[in-house]
Amino acid sequence: MRTFTLFVFFLSIYLSQVHCFWDFAKQAVQGARDMHRAYSDMKEANWKNSDKYFHARGNYDAAKRGPGGEWAAKVISNFRESYQSGLSGQGPADTAADQRANKWGRSGGDPNKYRPKGLPNKY
Repeated sequence: MRTFTLFVFFLSIYLSQVHCFWDFAKQAVQGARDMHRAYSDMKEANWKNSDKYFHARGNYDAAKRGPGGEWAAKVISNFRESYQSGLSGQGPADTAADQRANKWGRSGGDPNKYRPKGLPNKY
């Protein structure tokens, strides 16, 4: 009986960890979709001075998913900024401003802080 009780105890711990992993993975996938949607909307809008808004919005939406979404937003944002600054010649000041917008959104800050005047309400 004692062995069975220990087995059930450790099995429940294992299953709770598996459940947490799947929740995290699901949130990460959903967060990556949020980031992609913000990027697609930015390209579609093609609105001057709107990139910080879309950075903040993508990170905000992804982080609302939970720890997995926040992780995905951070990884994607950091990769994008290191890629852009290395290949596109984007200056360090612009990279730093993008990262501030990313962090603002991930921390739950309202993305509209970065919303440019006249950007259609669709976004």
